[in-house]
Amino acid sequence: MSDRHRLLVRGRTFAAVGVGGDISGVGAVRGTGAGPDGLFVRDARHLSRWQLTVDGVVPEVLTPVDTSPAATGAARCVLVPRGARQEPPAYTVFREQAVAEGAFLETLRVVSNRPVPTRVTLALTVDADFTDQFELRADHRTYAKSGAVRSRRPLDGGDGEGVTGVEFTYRRGEWCSRTTVTAEPPPDGVEETGAGARRLVWTLELDAHGAAQVALSAAAHPHGAPDVPVPEGPAEAVRQLDAIEQDFAAGVTLPAGWPDLADACTRGLADLAVLRVPAHGPDGEALSVPGAGVPWFLTLLGRDALLTSLFALPYLPGLAADTLPALAATQATEAVEGAVAQPGKIVHEVRHGELAHFGQVPFGRYYGSVDATPLFLVLLGAYTEQTGDTGPARRLAGAARAAVGWMLDHGGLTSRGYLVYRADEGGLANQNWKDSPGAICSADGTGATGPVMAAGAQGYAYDALRRTAWLARTVWDDKVYGDLLAQAAADLRDRFQRDFWMAEQGFPALALDGEGRQVDALASDAGHLLWSGLLDKEYGETVGRRLMEPDFFSGWGVRTVASGQPAYHPLSYHRGSVWPHDNALIALGMARYGLHDEARTVARGLAAAAATADGRLPEVLAGYDRAAHPVPVPYPHSCVLESRSAAAPLALLTAVGGA
Repeated sequence: MSDRHRLLVRGRTFAAVGVGGDISGVGAVRGTGAGPDGLFVRDARHLSRWQLTVDGVVPEVLTPVDTSPAATGAARCVLVPRGARQEPPAYTVFREQAVAEGAFLETLRVVSNRPVPTRVTLALTVDADFTDQFELRADHRTYAKSGAVRSRRPLDGGDGEGVTGVEFTYRRGEWCSRTTVTAEPPPDGVEETGAGARRLVWTLELDAHGAAQVALSAAAHPHGAPDVPVPEGPAEAVRQLDAIEQDFAAGVTLPAGWPDLADACTRGLADLAVLRVPAHGPDGEALSVPGAGVPWFLTLLGRDALLTSLFALPYLPGLAADTLPALAATQATEAVEGAVAQPGKIVHEVRHGELAHFGQVPFGRYYGSVDATPLFLVLLGAYTEQTGDTGPARRLAGAARAAVGWMLDHGGLTSRGYLVYRADEGGLANQNWKDSPGAICSADGTGATGPVMAAGAQGYAYDALRRTAWLARTVWDDKVYGDLLAQAAADLRDRFQRDFWMAEQGFPALALDGEGRQVDALASDAGHLLWSGLLDKEYGETVGRRLMEPDFFSGWGVRTVASGQPAYHPLSYHRGSVWPHDNALIALGMARYGLHDEARTVARGLAAAAATADGRLPEVLAGYDRAAHPVPVPYPHSCVLESRSAAAPLALLTAVGGA
């Protein structure tokens, strides 16, 4: 998102508004990092216009919408009529906005600045285009929608109250979504604009220095989703949000001696509280899991939810307790080619929008991830070990065994010796955490060809086999299965150090290509091998220290690709940028190998970066050196709120123990 938008987020709902609180209906702007504005629920835009005029003109912004991280769920701004120095504003508009689950709420308070009665005409132009988020991306792809019909109708309050608002409806076959806009007091009129939008108009009579107020509610009714109660106004929504955040973080103790890290943890906990989205378990039970990020990924992404839950596990085990059954419920049971699904595979992405529903994008349930499946097993084992609660491991034993089966069979561990993925033409070319095109490359920038065996995924597989072997022996009472998995893990470790280690560089390759050749870029994924314990002690210590050299460590964090290589670009998504969650894994890995000074250095860099943004870590930062740029340079297309980044400070706290 860019500076021209402000985000309000709660659960499956977010709103992006302009500095004056308006929504103009734009999409993403290519090359700027600017995302779409509007009210979004379950992958669709339920408000595409929300534009205020007073006495026929757009008012001037006196105080813009709050930009601080504390304004996650609510915002305020102050507006006045345009005028000259010699003509003080006749009135002031105080605009308060908030989101709740499935709703956008606003209170407009108009205050007269005159000593005589004043008449003010307030007008709000509203529309709902129900555009799928995939249509609003900067690539501007178009999708056929035969038979789609949009309609608008006034809402009658009954009992002689007249029109209280307007309802927008979108139908396409069995698909039906609605948005209702209501107001108190009801508008004096609802006008057609000639472009599909409707204009709600009020004539307000203000006493001398008097005030009048209009309360507005836009409630989204997405296809296939149950209706939820809407708070009475922004103030009530804020009270609910405060209660949610306080309840979520209750009992978490933060380090008093490291204020920057404590502040980052506090901000991260608040962001995680609002980023949770609804999901269902194997028996249909309601669950709440980490949504990946805003604006493009406010949904369940397997890898993101698993890493977020792992980072938060020592402090908030409830996240893992919900994430595990939610992913078991969406685990693939059969091969589906377009979705890259195979039996036992854990889902990569779940979407609820129109295009996914009609199969026009493959992401309704999309399995294009090589690492979500081993991470599912890692989290199941880690949760059981951390909490002592064997219930999920017993309940999900079948899902865990199916996940192991996928790794050994379809995943490639038995036939290729490693987890392997192939580019998906309709979806993701790269299916590890660095999933952008060209992210898996040699030092000269040449992309890997053929089936890819990414280094980090092998570490996850090793850890998954070890942890599942422990579950088999201690929880499932199946020693034979446990011994089989333990041996598979040991064999994988031996193979990896033989095939991936680059002796001249003293560093592991980023991947092996389809011919088994080393993809030799020096990349941060090596730190994930420390986290998973795949490297022996000597190699692990060598890698950990190498990651702190200036070409890797920017001062804010470890770069995804070391500078000085032709592949490096500081503003590339995965080839030179700094990712907080990547660094959290690296810090945890360093601590595992006894490199505590190095882990603290990484933690200090990220905590300092968070301190420049009121405690919040974005999805990704540019790779520029801290010595040259005393404030982190933002990556232009970064998610503002991202669950893995929100949980990263908790992982850093685990790595350094608050010291």
